[in-house]
Formats: sequence, C-alpha cells, structure tokens
Amino acid sequence: QLQASGGGLVQAGSSLRLSCTLSGPIFTNYISAWFRQAPGKEREFVSLIRWSSGSTYYGDSVKGRFTISKNNAKKMVALQMNSLKPEDTAVYFCTAGPAFSNIAKDYTDWGQGTQVTVSS
Repeated sequence: QLQASGGGLVQAGSSLRLSCTLSGPIFTNYISAWFRQAPGKEREFVSLIRWSSGSTYYGDSVKGRFTISKNNAKKMVALQMNSLKPEDTAVYFCTAGPAFSNIAKDYTDWGQGTQVTVSS
C-alpha cells in the first residue's frame, strides 16, 4: 500500500526528493511519516504530516533541511531533502497510520524503503 521512490547517490550539500504513494484509503486524521535506518542502527524518525490539517513535525537531525509535504489528490507524500550530509545516508521508509507519533512501533504499514547515500 506504500511505495517509496526517489533515493539515490549524491554528494554532500546536494538535494533529493523522496516520494511515497499511498494506494489505500486515507482516513480522517491519518498521519504519513518518514523514518530512516542506517546499517547497524535503529529506525530513526525523520518527519511526519497530518493529512487533514497539514501539521508537520521533524526530527532534530533534519529540522531546517528537510521539508515534508502532501498532495491529497495524488495521495502522495514528498520529502524534500536539502543540504544533505553523509550522516543522512540510510534507507528511507514511508509509513502511515492513525497515531501522531515519532515512534516506529506505532506504525504498522510500511513501504519497502529507498536507499539514500550521501558521499563526502
């Protein structure tokens, strides 16, 4: 139900735009979120957005560099990533659910993930 795309290999300071398309229904107050996971590390919260209001929330490590947005008509969530750093390297996952949460275990529907690699 969730398909993420847009990852790639870029140099530090570059930008990438990730997209996540939802194929299922979007319920009232539904949340879409992005997490990332680097090798050997736990899944880390990146950002989330509430479909009904557009309210957003960011992890401290990406605040000011990443922007999450949504397109209701296309049922798509985008993550614009600017000023990328090598420490942003990870597999990025999109997810969705009813909880306004930055905790991965609160979400049950996950996409396959897309690799983002930032070289120094």
